[in-house]
Amino acid sequence: MFKVALLLALVLPTVVVHAPRASLTLEIARTDAERERGLMYRTSLPANTGMLFVFDRDEPIAFWMKNTLLPLDMVFIAADGTVRRVFADVAVVDPKLPDDAIPREQAPAKYVIELAAGEAARDGIAAGTKLDISGVH
Repeated sequence: MFKVALLLALVLPTVVVHAPRASLTLEIARTDAERERGLMYRTSLPANTGMLFVFDRDEPIAFWMKNTLLPLDMVFIAADGTVRRVFADVAVVDPKLPDDAIPREQAPAKYVIELAAGEAARDGIAAGTKLDISGVH
């Protein structure tokens, strides 16, 4: 019973965000704990899926790849849905790398989307792209 409860606790709500060439089904990470865990320990990420990180304010946000087992695209988005920056194909880091040596990707954002590496370009997401994130509050 405990394992079932634990698995249910890890299920996050989703939202569909329309990119120029795809509809993305994104898990929503809103709390500190959800954002901290992110996509850690996942061994696969299907096409057109990922995670949307929601922050309280539009401000500089830093992400890293600690315990992330897949290379990712990180899309930093303004409060109005405009993509500010895409960090493409962010590499997995050696798990033995000390925390202070793990590179950080940083840009101002209210939202950050993580997708499998290469997905942002395939879906037509680049700096200046406007994404409809009106379904996210």
